[in-house]
Amino acid sequence: MGKTGSNPVIITCAPTGGIHTPTMSPHLPITPDQIATASIEAAEAGASIIHLHARDPETGKPDPRPELFQEFLPKIKGACDAVINVSTGGGLGMSREERLLAATSTSPEMASLNVGSLNFGLFPMLDKYSDWQHEWEPEFLEMTKDFIFRNTFGDLEYIVKELGQGHGTKFEFECYDLGHLYNLEWLINQGWIEGPFFIQMVFGVLGGVGADLDNLMHMHTIADKLFGDSYEWSVLAAGRHQMSFATQAAMLGGNLRVGMEDSLYIGPGELTPSNAAQVTKIRTIVEALGLTVATPKQARQRLGLKGVEHVNF
Repeated sequence: MGKTGSNPVIITCAPTGGIHTPTMSPHLPITPDQIATASIEAAEAGASIIHLHARDPETGKPDPRPELFQEFLPKIKGACDAVINVSTGGGLGMSREERLLAATSTSPEMASLNVGSLNFGLFPMLDKYSDWQHEWEPEFLEMTKDFIFRNTFGDLEYIVKELGQGHGTKFEFECYDLGHLYNLEWLINQGWIEGPFFIQMVFGVLGGVGADLDNLMHMHTIADKLFGDSYEWSVLAAGRHQMSFATQAAMLGGNLRVGMEDSLYIGPGELTPSNAAQVTKIRTIVEALGLTVATPKQARQRLGLKGVEHVNF
């Protein structure tokens, strides 16, 4: 797991997220139908895990309402075999309870969990656009200049007990910095969660660890020391670093994440036409390296998931 390099590569796709706004790309999935279609296409292209957020269908603003998730989760489940992973990150500025609503009501096989508080700066994107489709977009980005994305030890305990122990949901532990790996070690040492652990190392967010390959190597080394063979690891990088970091993770025996939550582009200056296009691109690279891509069944087995028959959608 942590150290082996022979396992098929698990591709996660995050089709919409809660970071980018409608003005930034006409291809960003907004409505439940668009999110469902993007997810199914990504699964068909080779993603075995789909990491999901919801948005207000009218404005595109991140929206925690479980009823919105219920408009696309059953469609995705009915059309493909991919593991459905429901975000508990929500949208920046949501309360802990709002962020948990969708996951606790749908009881998914997987959910994301950010394992540390951090400054989460999206405000530099303000300089790239001037003609906004919705008033909330520049206000949302500006707000992040004075914002802390809160994930306290109390929050972490609450979520792993409520969702992990309460629903049998396993976590995509999102680690934005070195200290987050140690936060996760603390959680494990409390006996509240059981392996195998799925660690998503996140690079290139302003406020988190920078997109430097030395950082990737170091975080992987430390994770190996902390978690030995009891974990699977994956990498995502924001924006232009997406494909190079995903490729590096695959070469090191890890897994990877792509999708329009993390980057709106398919190449330099070229907006990706779809999430599936990013999955297809990285799958082509992975297979050209002589590696194989994991099926949803293989991902479920390696991550110790409860199975699709135990979800609430």
